[in-house]
Parts: sequence; structure tokens; C-alpha cells
Amino acid sequence: MRVLVIGSGAREHALLLALRRDPQVEELAVAPGNAGTQSIADQYDVDITSGEAVVKLAKRLESDLVVIGPEVPLVLGVADAVRAAGIACFGAGKDAARIEGSKAFAKDVMAAAGVRTATSEIVDNPARLDAALDRFGPPAGQAAWVVKDDGLAAGKGVVVSADRDAARAHAASLLDSGHPVLLESFLDGPEVSLFCVVDGATVVPLLPAQDFKRVGDGDTGPNTGGMGAYAPLPWLPDSVKSQIVDEIVKPVAAELVARGSSFSGLLYAGLAITSNGPAVVEFNCRFGDPETQSVLALLDSPLGQLLNAAATGELASYGDLQWRDGYAVTVVVAAENYPGRPRVGDVIHGSEADGVLHAGTARREDGEVVSSGGRVLSVVGTGADLPAAREAAYALTKSIRLPGSHFRSDIGLAAAEGRISIQGA
Repeated sequence: MRVLVIGSGAREHALLLALRRDPQVEELAVAPGNAGTQSIADQYDVDITSGEAVVKLAKRLESDLVVIGPEVPLVLGVADAVRAAGIACFGAGKDAARIEGSKAFAKDVMAAAGVRTATSEIVDNPARLDAALDRFGPPAGQAAWVVKDDGLAAGKGVVVSADRDAARAHAASLLDSGHPVLLESFLDGPEVSLFCVVDGATVVPLLPAQDFKRVGDGDTGPNTGGMGAYAPLPWLPDSVKSQIVDEIVKPVAAELVARGSSFSGLLYAGLAITSNGPAVVEFNCRFGDPETQSVLALLDSPLGQLLNAAATGELASYGDLQWRDGYAVTVVVAAENYPGRPRVGDVIHGSEADGVLHAGTARREDGEVVSSGGRVLSVVGTGADLPAAREAAYALTKSIRLPGSHFRSDIGLAAAEGRISIQGA
């Protein structure tokens, strides 16, 4: 099987490593890739938001399967173009990708499917903002205001704050930019990320994970694209995972089929395990980063065959997934000033060790690897238990040298210390 992966982040690096373990995958290519992926796949520089460009490359490479990693090409319909060209593609079509591309669409789907989620309101007029804020947040008995960009924001369009001024400023800035604002009620309880490979009404769940969005230890500072993750979750009963699949993911998949927007690809459910049960925080139409790095580190089933089964309508007959024993922890090493405008162009030492996945990196003509983005590297450690996986990840993280870089020191710590619990579990 010849596989072309679209994307350039640590998620795509993790996908390539897992695909390389599949005995049926004979050739790997990536577009555009990064300094880390070039050692495991042929790299091509194309416009990944152009269906025409991706199709042209896939035909040139005689690809059997195209795997689209990032959300932007999915929302723009690149997967539709690939499938229309007669090439198997793992990735949601444009209509189905609205589950991430439009939070209003996602809310409508969830309402029709009877799925529990936060109450919400769309604000598209600045004159309505103050009254809407009064209906959400601490004065309404909530722990905080939740303000989201209605469209794609790479994980950074959300503000959760008990400070009304901060919430209002974020909402006003979005409205000033022409972006509708979604206000939501606050959901209590620990968060869970559950990836599911989906084809129509068929749903195959992967391991549950938990990620860390805030830039600083103790969940402080602004939201980011994700500063780390771990999997599986020792505090989440199997019964709750089954409940998420049966009461949330399957009904949403069925509703998309009923609307003529059948989902084929990776459906990511971001959830809060509230006192009333699991509730949806958000849906994404692709593998999430950094959870992917932890989840795929533990996958024992052949990934290429799994993704190809979904892409060719054979997912229902694929069978049960196999997982390695133990845990995986991912720590993101970020550039100075991230999530603001990051410092770039610095030489990175220690980036080519096993377990280090590249995201914002590039290779200079002299062969040196340099930083080229905000989230520079993802460091993955595995172990028999969560403390051992944390120890392995942080030992490797501390061996990396990048001027001004920073990372969180508490990824998975609360779970490792037994400080996370579910009410009623």
C-alpha cells in the first residue's frame, strides 16, 4: 500500500511512525512534512488546501490511500476532491467537516441527535453582546464565561474566564473581526478526548486521552493548541467510554448520515464528564494534537489497514483493535513567547532522538534543525504505569535544548497522583 499523508505537524509525524509499523504499507510520502518526517517519508511541497494540487500529487505517486491530518483542508473539501478522483481517502468530506468548521452546525446536529452538551447562544451583533453575556457566566450561576469563535481557531479561539471584562474583550475582538461568537454554559468535571474512526454509522473507538490546553502549569495562562496529553485514563471506567460511544458518537454519526453528510474519517469528541454524565465540549473532524501522539504510541493494530478500511467502506468488518499495555505521555516543547508570536530560527539540539516528534521545525541547508513555529516538538514517553511514562517523557524533554523554550511540568500529574475522580463513579 502506498500512503500519502497530508500535514506538517507532530500529529502527522506520529501518523507516519504508526503507518511505518504496518506490514502492508510499502511506501510513505508526506506533504509538506517537517524536519523530522523527512527521515521516514518522501516529502513534497504542495498547497494542501488545494484539492487539485493534492490530487495531482496523489496521482503522480500512484497513492493507494491519502490521509488528511489538518482540519483546514478537510473543511475546504480536499477529501472530496481526492475521492472524486477515484483515490481512497481517510478524511471527512466538506459537509461532514462542518462538525468542526461551524460550532453552530455542531450544536444543531447534537440537538437533533439528543446529545448532551452545553447550552449556547450565537452572537453576531455587537449590540446584543452585553445582554447575552448576562445570560452566561457567574451571574447566571456558572463558574465562568465560555466564549468561542464560531469557526476554526486552531484551539486558540476559546476564552474561559470568571472575569467578565476578559470574556467581553475576547468576544468583542472576534465580532470586530467579523467572526460570530458562541457563548456557552460552563461544563464541570474532568475533560476527555475520545477519537473514533467512523465510516457512516460504523464507529470504532480508540483509547481515551486527556489533553492540556492552557499554556502554564496548573491550567494557568491563555489557551493554546495543546501543551501535552496522556493515555489511557486510569480514572475513566470502561462503562463511561461505552456510554460516550453509544449515547454521543453513534447518534451524531447517524444524524450526519440522515442529513446526507455522512462522516468518513476521524471523529474527535471532546467531552466533560459532568455530575450528570458525559457532555460534549466540542467535536473535531480529525485526529487531535497532542492526544494523537500518546494514543498512537500504544496502538498495536496496523494503522494503515484500519484507515484504509474506513476509506473503502470496510470498517464494519475490521475487527477489534489491539493495544500495547501501559501508558503514554506527550509533552509539548514550545518556542519562546508561544502562544503569542513565537521566536523562530533557533537551532534545536536533541531533536532527533527516538520519541521526539517534530511540528514547528525546519532543516537549514547546513543540516541544522531549527524552530519554525510555536509548538516546536512533542516528546513522547511510555511506561508500565502513568508515573513511569511521565518520568520517561520528562527525562527526554529535559535533554532538548532550544533557547527560550518552555513546557508544562504537570502533564498527567493529577491522574498519576490519583487526584482525578468522577462523581458517582
